[in-house]
Amino acid sequence: MNAASPETVLVLNPVATPLQFALYRRGRLEQRWEREGYASEHLVEELDRLTREKPVDEILYVNGPGSQMGIKLGYIALRTLELLRGIPFGAVSAFALNGGRPLKAMGRLYFVKEKETIMTKSFTEPIAQEFSFPSDLEVLDREPDNRPDYRLPAV
Repeated sequence: MNAASPETVLVLNPVATPLQFALYRRGRLEQRWEREGYASEHLVEELDRLTREKPVDEILYVNGPGSQMGIKLGYIALRTLELLRGIPFGAVSAFALNGGRPLKAMGRLYFVKEKETIMTKSFTEPIAQEFSFPSDLEVLDREPDNRPDYRLPAV
């Protein structure tokens, strides 16, 4: 990591159930944990606890595609932390944490990334939603914008 990189980065995945978190120090994965439940139940409480207990220089969140509620709550909570506590935040794609496999959209629809295009496709069999955090933060490609990437109209 270069000298301008934040020392402590929290990465959260609000589209996963259970919620997933990872803490990086100097670009290396230090700790990974989950919180049972949905973003609507525990995200704000967990973020408040974490940012009070540990110095966090930056937060990255999965901004989509995936659970619109999780994405929306993640964005609102992180924007609030940025305004109130000065903690900047950025975004990563859910595909960056699942090896590019299909992501659940709704019903039998899944988001699929082909080259740089994201579309929906129907699958007859359910596809397991597995996410993992890399051991090195540098390999995690950041999105150019931290705004939510919903991909589907609200239902």
